[in-house]
Amino acid sequence: MDGPGQRSVKMSALCLLCLSLFPSFSLGRVVGKNEAGFAECNVFFPGRVPPEGFTEPFHVKICQRYNGEPRFATLYSTKDKIPLYSAFKYTGAARSGADESWLLEPQIDDPENDQHEMVVEADVVGSLANLGANQALTSDYVGSGYERGLLNPSSLNEEDFQMATYTLTNAVPLRPSLSKTWHNDIGRVVEQALFPHCSKKDQLYLLAGAIPSSVRVKGKVSVPETLWLAACCDAPEGWSLGLVKKVNDESSLADLTVGELEKQLLAGLDLFKGKCGEDKESNEKMEAILQAVSQIRSGEQVGTNDKEEAKDSGLVRKVVGIIATPFIKLLELLIYLLVELVKYLFYFLWLVIKRVVSTLLDGVYSLWNGMVSYLKAISMVLISIPYDVGRVISNIFLGFLGIIQDVAVITYRILRIPMGFVLHLASFPYYSICAIPSVVTDMAAGIGGTFSLAIDATASILHGFYYVASHIVKRFIPKGSSGD
Repeated sequence: MDGPGQRSVKMSALCLLCLSLFPSFSLGRVVGKNEAGFAECNVFFPGRVPPEGFTEPFHVKICQRYNGEPRFATLYSTKDKIPLYSAFKYTGAARSGADESWLLEPQIDDPENDQHEMVVEADVVGSLANLGANQALTSDYVGSGYERGLLNPSSLNEEDFQMATYTLTNAVPLRPSLSKTWHNDIGRVVEQALFPHCSKKDQLYLLAGAIPSSVRVKGKVSVPETLWLAACCDAPEGWSLGLVKKVNDESSLADLTVGELEKQLLAGLDLFKGKCGEDKESNEKMEAILQAVSQIRSGEQVGTNDKEEAKDSGLVRKVVGIIATPFIKLLELLIYLLVELVKYLFYFLWLVIKRVVSTLLDGVYSLWNGMVSYLKAISMVLISIPYDVGRVISNIFLGFLGIIQDVAVITYRILRIPMGFVLHLASFPYYSICAIPSVVTDMAAGIGGTFSLAIDATASILHGFYYVASHIVKRFIPKGSSGD
């Protein structure tokens, strides 16, 4: 079974995977000038009213969103390349650390850019106009000795709210030791001093900010001279408090009223609407808060000064922890098995639903194709009927015209025949019939003449033969013989 540390690493890796596969999960948009306040991020201010007094033209309002929801609001200075403040609501401390995936806002450098969301810096290098002209980049921190210190600390946020804090528009240059000290101080103040004394859990509003200085990282990004925190418990018995840490004195942590903090920051500044209960603060509650802050500042354990009592309570906690550990591990095992069972059950149901839906979609697709083919065939037949009827009518009409044409041609040719030829042709039968007797007579005379000619020819031939024969006889038979 995975330990808590391994599970947190897996969850962080899963979050980063979702961030890379679905960029729209990590959104941060520049609020338009025609929008009121910070638009949907006004929920992070008491009464939905942002601080008043920050009016410079190089101040840019950003609504920091993640996973489709607003997570906190930031006022960014394009002149100093750092945020002036980030506003958020405290609902609980982070249960584990999160892997850092730093993003930037493309519309700060290029207002005409159509990317309305945070992007990874490497994805826009070479494609974004004026990259780094109005905001800090990761390269500005490399080798500078400063790290990207979060104004809205990830340690004071849970889950998606924690992941949303890793953006360069929420970071200021801090020395590593100062960043650790500041986050530790405000973390303890919020968790041990402020949060326990705000009756409504979701009404603790926090503004974490920085005052720019003339010191620049690589001549570009301003190093804060002061870090500050303003807290407002917007409840019936509300209160407000300010904290200030000088950058050149890491051990410093001064508490002051919000009014005093406003005077240090900017003339005419109003951080919280209606002073956030500053006029009706409970003296006992404020005394308890200030005492807790004082103990944190001095490094003491909040709530007790008795070391022995703390030691005894620590021993009791250890004994209870040793006894409870097996039961906790068993409970974790049961929960793990239950979660895995539910996960595989849902996976099985998903496969079944996927298969059923796929089969239904295939059937619907086949039915649709058949219907389309049938309608197409019917349409072609219906379309061809008028065409065929028209073709038949056309053929009939053309045949009728052909008959008329043939009759006209015959008539024309008849009319061209000469009248004499017509008369001779008409009298041909009469002359033919009348000529039959003459023809017969001529034929009989011809036949008779032929026979007569044949008889004469035969007689002439016979006479010739007789003459030849008599001549031969007379020549070759002696005359004496004839005298005897």
